[in-house]
Amino acid sequence: MSYNVPPLQVLIDKFAALPGIGQKSAQRLAFYLLNQPKEDIQAFADAMLGAKEKIHYCSVCQTLTDADTCNICAGNQRDKNTICVVETPQDVMAFERTKEYNGTYHVLHGLISPIDGIGPDQLKIKELLVRVAEKPIEEVIMATNPTVEGEATAMYVSRLLKPFGIKVTRLAYGIPVGGSLEYSDEVTLLRALEGRSELN
Repeated sequence: MSYNVPPLQVLIDKFAALPGIGQKSAQRLAFYLLNQPKEDIQAFADAMLGAKEKIHYCSVCQTLTDADTCNICAGNQRDKNTICVVETPQDVMAFERTKEYNGTYHVLHGLISPIDGIGPDQLKIKELLVRVAEKPIEEVIMATNPTVEGEATAMYVSRLLKPFGIKVTRLAYGIPVGGSLEYSDEVTLLRALEGRSELN
């Protein structure tokens, strides 16, 4: 008969379901938590529930925030005439680490991927078009990942933006094809941003 503690196994399985966590790491995390004081575990659980309950999409750029609009959209120091279109909120964080980009963002929350059943209607593309129609925008930077899906999404969005007469640019390829913005270093992101080119 093998050693088995059902509540412990449930905890291990929950950790193992997280991205990037294998069975051994899940086991390590579960045993670590069991050795912590009950108050610390309660604080950890409260932090997760609090984040889930309080965080939602910014009404302007669709990134994550706990207010109606995120601090980037709400502030007056940013260049509101430039929008950098990214795939995820993690990409916003990556750009912000460079401390060089001074425009605003728009988060699509995914990429067009017919194989995965993700079409344009599942992304936050309509919200971008509403922003562009309502306010004078000079440039939209397509900063989707340099993958097949990222390129297809960038081309699709750029075609929708053409009637508005806006300059649509694409990040330069300082980011390797197949790479992810979230894991790019600040210098690579800065070079890609500086070397962006206009999409035809």
